[in-house]
Amino acid sequence: MRVLPILYTLFASSVIAQSSGDKVEKKEVTADAEDAADGPSPTIFNGVEVPPITILDGETFNATVKEGLWFVKHHSPYCPHCLHVAPTWQTLYEFYFTSKPVPAGPSTDSSSSSLNTFTAYYDYHFGNLDCIAFGTACKEHNVGSFPTFVLYKDGVEVKRLEGAKDMKTLSQFVESSLDSVRPGSRPVGGPELPAAGDKTSKEYQGPQPADVKATGPVAAAPVATSPVKATAPSASEDVKEEETKAPSTTVKTNPAKAPKKPVLPPKSTAIPNTLGKSISFTAESFQKQVTMTQEPWFIKFYAPWCHHCQAMAPNWIQLAKEMKGKLNIGEVNCDVEARLCKEVRLRGYPTILFFRGGERVEYEGLRGLGDFVSYANKAIDVGDGVKDIDALEFAELEEKEEVIFLYFYDHATTTEDFAALERLTLSLIGHAKLVKTNSAKLAERYKITTWPRLLVSRDGRPTYYTALAPKDMRDFRQVLNWMQSVWLPIVPELTASNSREIMDGKLVVLGILTRERPDEFLMAKKEIKSAALEWMDKQTLAFQRERQELRDAKQLRLEEAEDRNDQRALRAAKSIRINMDKSEQKEVGFAWVDGVFWERWIRTTYGIEVAKDGEKVIINDEDVSTSDVKIWNITNVCCSNEDIGTRLSLATLSWHHVRPS
Repeated sequence: MRVLPILYTLFASSVIAQSSGDKVEKKEVTADAEDAADGPSPTIFNGVEVPPITILDGETFNATVKEGLWFVKHHSPYCPHCLHVAPTWQTLYEFYFTSKPVPAGPSTDSSSSSLNTFTAYYDYHFGNLDCIAFGTACKEHNVGSFPTFVLYKDGVEVKRLEGAKDMKTLSQFVESSLDSVRPGSRPVGGPELPAAGDKTSKEYQGPQPADVKATGPVAAAPVATSPVKATAPSASEDVKEEETKAPSTTVKTNPAKAPKKPVLPPKSTAIPNTLGKSISFTAESFQKQVTMTQEPWFIKFYAPWCHHCQAMAPNWIQLAKEMKGKLNIGEVNCDVEARLCKEVRLRGYPTILFFRGGERVEYEGLRGLGDFVSYANKAIDVGDGVKDIDALEFAELEEKEEVIFLYFYDHATTTEDFAALERLTLSLIGHAKLVKTNSAKLAERYKITTWPRLLVSRDGRPTYYTALAPKDMRDFRQVLNWMQSVWLPIVPELTASNSREIMDGKLVVLGILTRERPDEFLMAKKEIKSAALEWMDKQTLAFQRERQELRDAKQLRLEEAEDRNDQRALRAAKSIRINMDKSEQKEVGFAWVDGVFWERWIRTTYGIEVAKDGEKVIINDEDVSTSDVKIWNITNVCCSNEDIGTRLSLATLSWHHVRPS
């Protein structure tokens, strides 16, 4: 999870120093309240009692790790990735702690004083460092994301791993360091690893662990750093990795038939914004109420002398009243909390950000009350996570939404895939709907044969995200960039917030319409959309034809080089890359604008008055090559909505620019 830069400075100043002046104590998850009060309990693996992983203290960290090898997980108890990897990390520790460097019979001796123990033989230790409690220490270790796994040798960092990892990756990391300590002591190809949550290794031949009730001392859930309590399943159940990650979940015994679900931090049951007021934050209260929680917050950063901030203030007060009991609303005075605002890296005043679970997205819409309320309501929906739907629910959604992102998953979809999907929700607020499904009917409709798969449906027309490897489905930035390129409807409404996205560098067919004549308005929108779809079909065919021509040309050069036995020409032909991204043709878009609401702008820019001249369609080209100032030019003004395709084809072939009136 990405972490705001303010985490470290604020954690150091207020998390460690509570009102009583005491240090924050790390709480371990146990299956019983009494056990929780006593701290972490030992667990049982391969019939051996395993002590809890060492909980490192940031103030004594250097003294603790100054001798031997220390494999340390830097984490946050509120980070979803940390919660997901916790069972894997716990089982990895138990597996290595109970392993015997020299093969021996079954033994329940867990004493680290024995020479034939993993800890004594390799002088290798596992530890956890809570970056919420010890933010300064994590900052000194250059920890920029959670979880981060670092190997220290005699107090000096050797290497590190960042992000949630699987059992195999973590084990390979451990094995490479062990082999450097005692060369030749490790099995070729690595050991046979248990699954996360297992209580015995695959080679274990001793007595199987007895069933352990949830109230037993070793019933602690393997999640060692979760901030909530959990009830552990019995050791006799077929516990799978994903089921052990979520607290208080029912264990599924047949994961092949039951697709894995993403495990997210628990949602707060507290009612948000009970007073219907905008909360004014200090640096300390911001960290405590926003940064360290999973609560969603809509926050404005302002300066009292800023005229735009002053104009927006009444709408913000009213927004807080409208969102009473629905969404937390807050504000930060940057004249008073200058350091906090600097850490947030504001670009100007006012800046409005939506926060949730340590991540944020900037609000870039208009500042009217209606605009704020609309965005806030969509943000509330996103707070519920990515909705799971079936074919019938998707059909209902198509009636209401112009753009829908649909994520297909099956039983083999990993927790990391779901976690990456959940990260996308914040950026989609106000743009498009994101849902997920394992419906066979929808998979058949969209011809899905590999999972997971992501597509966008715009007016029923699918466009697919191309993932060359499984990791591409978890590449947040790559997936989001693709989403941003397709999240506009086929014919979007031009507004102040999306005007640059629609117009910049494009040839745009812009319908100037009015809602005052509903029948004509719907007919005009339908005609523009029909023209857009027809144009898209033509462009798709042209794209395929151009690509095939390039492929044929490459094949011809290959054949000619082979006929002449010209190896140099053959290598040159093979090196030709068919890149369709660099098209010389201008990109074309379609949109419509409310001619009554934007009457002044349309009149001054294009010389058109809808009330007097009626509805029009213009083909608009933004020419930025002749001046540093962007000039809106007109290539055609159409007297009706007919023949758009013909006029557009002519416009793309010949640029005839007419200056605005």
